[in-house]
Amino acid sequence: MDRRWPRSVYGVGDEPDPRFSMSNERTALAWMRTAMALLAGGVALISVSSLATLPKWSALVASAACVGGGALAWRAVVAWARIERALRTHQALPPPRALVSLAGGVIVLAGLTLVLSLVQLLRS
Repeated sequence: MDRRWPRSVYGVGDEPDPRFSMSNERTALAWMRTAMALLAGGVALISVSSLATLPKWSALVASAACVGGGALAWRAVVAWARIERALRTHQALPPPRALVSLAGGVIVLAGLTLVLSLVQLLRS
């Protein structure tokens, strides 16, 4: 009896080639590193803002980075499970939704930072 968890992944289909399964895991871990980098960036911005006088909107950017990091970590787990199930059931691999989410989030965060920086610059 297979006792691996989650059952929704390991309880279906056949055992895939370990190389593909390990590749999927490495990709998920890379997404986790990216999520932790976003979280660390948000925490660093919050920490620096307590030591220096930064615009109040920096807390908004820091919060967005932290929330984005948490959301990306969740998406990494979901994508890993979807791909692992596809490998086990010999289905086509699902599209990389997390990549689109990450790109959109980074673009929004960059745009928010740019707009708020320009507003701050024009006020001073």
